[in-house]
Amino acid sequence: MTELTDRPAAASGTHLIGGELPVARLGLGTMRLTGPGIWGPPADRAEAVRLLRRAVELGVGLIDTADSYGPHVAEELIAEALHPYPEGLVISTKGGYTRQGPDRWAVVGRPEYLRQCVELSLRRLRLERINLYHLHRIDPAVPLAEQLGVLAELRAEGKIGHIGLSEVEVAEIEAARAVVPVATVQNVFSLTRQRHRDTLDHCAREGIAYLPFFPLGRGDLARPDGPTPGLAELAAARAATPAQLALAWLLHLSPTVLPIPGTSRTAHLEQNVQAARITLSGAEVAELTARWTDV
Repeated sequence: MTELTDRPAAASGTHLIGGELPVARLGLGTMRLTGPGIWGPPADRAEAVRLLRRAVELGVGLIDTADSYGPHVAEELIAEALHPYPEGLVISTKGGYTRQGPDRWAVVGRPEYLRQCVELSLRRLRLERINLYHLHRIDPAVPLAEQLGVLAELRAEGKIGHIGLSEVEVAEIEAARAVVPVATVQNVFSLTRQRHRDTLDHCAREGIAYLPFFPLGRGDLARPDGPTPGLAELAAARAATPAQLALAWLLHLSPTVLPIPGTSRTAHLEQNVQAARITLSGAEVAELTARWTDV
C-alpha cells in the first residue's frame, strides 16, 4: 500500500468540489507542457509524459488544462500519459478561447462554439464526461446567460459535471450563479499578485473552490533572485525553497484554495508538492501576506 509519505500532495488535505468531488488541494497546471508562447508541442515530449505520470504517483488528484494550450497539445498529452485514468483523478479543462499563434488569444463565447469545445475536449481526453469544466473567459460580446446556458445543457446531457469560471470579479461570479451553480473559480493569484483577494475571500465564504493560477508568478517566485527580497532567507530557515513557501502560504489562506502550479520539469514538480507538508502559523501567514502584497 502506498503511504502518505510517498504521496506528498495528499498532505495538502482534501476539498469537495461542488460539495461532492474530492480532490487533494495541491493540483497541477499544464500550460507549461506546451511550446513557447503556449503554442505547439513541448521540446521534450517524453519529459512531459513522465511529469504527468509522476504527478499522479505523488498524490496529485486534480490536473488542470485547457483546449487552447497548444492548442490541444496539453489535452492530448494528458490522455497519452494517463489514460485509462486512475480512479479518483479529476481532469479539469476549459474552453472559450481561439488561438492565432504564439501568445495570441481571442475570446469566443458563442454557444455553438462552446459546445464544440466540450465535444472535442471529450474526444481528445478520451472521456465520456468532464467532471470539471471552466468557461475560460467571459465573452463580453455574448450574453452571459447564453454562454452558461449551453454549459448547463451539456451538464444535463451528462457531458460535463461541475462548472467553473476563470478570471472573474465577485459581481461576475454572482451573475453566473444566477444562471448555474458555480463550483470553482480560477484567477491569477500569488504572494506578489494579491489583487483578487476579494474574490478569494468571497469564494471561501460561499464554499467555492478557488484555483490560483500562476501561483508562482510565472516562475519568478521559484527563483532565489526573484521579486521577493528576503523570501529565500525565510524559506531556507524552514528548510524549504521559495516556491515551496509561496505554495504553502496559499494552502494556508483557506481550505477552499486549490493551487495549480505548473512546470515542464519533473524535478520541479517533485519539489513543489513538498509544499503540502509545510505548516505555517497564523502569524507567519499574516507576515507573508503583508510583506509582499502586490509587489
